[in-house]
Amino acid sequence: MADVIDEKIKNYRTAPFDARFPNTNQTRNCFQNYLDFHRCNKALTAKNQDLSPCMWYQRVYNSLCPMSWVEKWDEQIENGSFPGKI
Repeated sequence: MADVIDEKIKNYRTAPFDARFPNTNQTRNCFQNYLDFHRCNKALTAKNQDLSPCMWYQRVYNSLCPMSWVEKWDEQIENGSFPGKI
């Protein structure tokens, strides 16, 4: 399964269409993929499993989100003031 995921990750250049976010404004899509990446990392790290499936979410949010937002959110996670539930 990890091979299939790795192959899909290599083939995508930008975020694919997500039916949960059909509108032009992709802010919520950006934030949701950022949360999903960190939730995935947390869950798989706790189980000592391979983190490669989580790279999908990272690639999507890096494609959608401005880097200034990501840097701000990373700082907030480090400081314990991040508003999302991870």
